[in-house]
Amino acid sequence: MFWILLLLPAWAVSGLACTRLCLAAVRAAEAGAVTGGQRDLTLYEAAFLSGGPARVADLTLVSMARQRRLLLAHTGWATVVDPRGRDDIERSVIGAIGPQGQSPIAPVRAAAAAADAVHGLAERLVGAGLAVPAGSGTTVGAGVRQVRIAAAVVLALGVAALLMPAQDGVPRHLVALWFSLPLFLCLSCLALARIEAHPYSRWASPAGQRLLDALARHSGDAGDERAYLTSVAVRGVRAVGEPDLRAAFAHGGHRWRA
Repeated sequence: MFWILLLLPAWAVSGLACTRLCLAAVRAAEAGAVTGGQRDLTLYEAAFLSGGPARVADLTLVSMARQRRLLLAHTGWATVVDPRGRDDIERSVIGAIGPQGQSPIAPVRAAAAAADAVHGLAERLVGAGLAVPAGSGTTVGAGVRQVRIAAAVVLALGVAALLMPAQDGVPRHLVALWFSLPLFLCLSCLALARIEAHPYSRWASPAGQRLLDALARHSGDAGDERAYLTSVAVRGVRAVGEPDLRAAFAHGGHRWRA
């Protein structure tokens, strides 16, 4: 009955992955309860929750460019027009460009995303229960990925067991039935997670995702400029409408990530 030696790790892998997913869902629900009622997100907060530090840098570059305080050339270079930043994040961008007032966009994005101002923004969001701690492997999204891997492992072990020669007169359909149980467990957990916690954000907690959804629904009620920058914060530079600005990010090494 060598197939049992494959069934045991199938149950172990599926049980461990599903337990981690359930614990992550419970922690996410508790964090959402702690945050309490609704509040409005700033554009920087929306950008971080949607795309992390790099999205904050992109939003700042686009905002300053539209205000003519920064020139983003279609060749992928950034030039400072107004050296006075209006907040810490804008000053981080200007500082990343350097004293000569001109720099390629790619290193500016990287330096601005790693600046203390963005780290402080992240810490405030994590403290408010709206963002996922950096490097956390215990989020719902991470749990879902682990369950998907477990389901693939169970399926592979089941196929391997069925390919073995018949042993002790155990029918193959009975072997398949035993392996279908841990596979069903994994698929059930994935279905519940999709119903209860989808979408699985890398940056936003479930409470943060709810605020993002509310912001997206009401962004059209704001002025044109606010709605435009909200779209950039939530969707990234793919929401940029000006061809020159899009070309600037494309030449600046941007990978057009969501």
